[in-house]
Amino acid sequence: MERTVIPLRRDTNARMVPTGDPLTLPAGAFVTVTQALGGAYTVVYGGNMARIDGDDADALGFEPETLELVPPDDGNVSVAQVQQALRTVHDPEIPVNIVDLGLVYACNVRDGAVDIDLTLTAPGCGMGPVLVQDVERRVGKVPFVTAVNVNLVFDPPWDRAMMTEEAQLELGLY
Repeated sequence: MERTVIPLRRDTNARMVPTGDPLTLPAGAFVTVTQALGGAYTVVYGGNMARIDGDDADALGFEPETLELVPPDDGNVSVAQVQQALRTVHDPEIPVNIVDLGLVYACNVRDGAVDIDLTLTAPGCGMGPVLVQDVERRVGKVPFVTAVNVNLVFDPPWDRAMMTEEAQLELGLY
């Protein structure tokens, strides 16, 4: 996405990147949109990066991005749809989804419950709880999912070798 400067249409909740601290951006404030992926937006405001959730896309003048999945005929959770939902969650600083970044260590589906082992690019990342909430919300929209359990893990520690080749190419690391 090309960087776009936009005035906010209303007061908007956001999270500072990388600390995850909540803040309210005032109506009329100009923000620079640096990333619009997976229904969330990374903006620069007052020299700081912040993440605006997709539910607040209207404050930026955008339509909220929705995840629309067709319920499988067999009435069971589709692992492919869970993976599709996970690929809509993006790190706010890196324009790559969490699957291709190698942050999802495990994903198991059993009786409608989805258990996910998730790591972060850095253990002290303040955006960890935000990413966990994104995963819970997005995977929770998959038909027939009854529960989403995200376990934040740090063993083994993440490193860029865990990224897909495509992600490394996109980021110029390969």
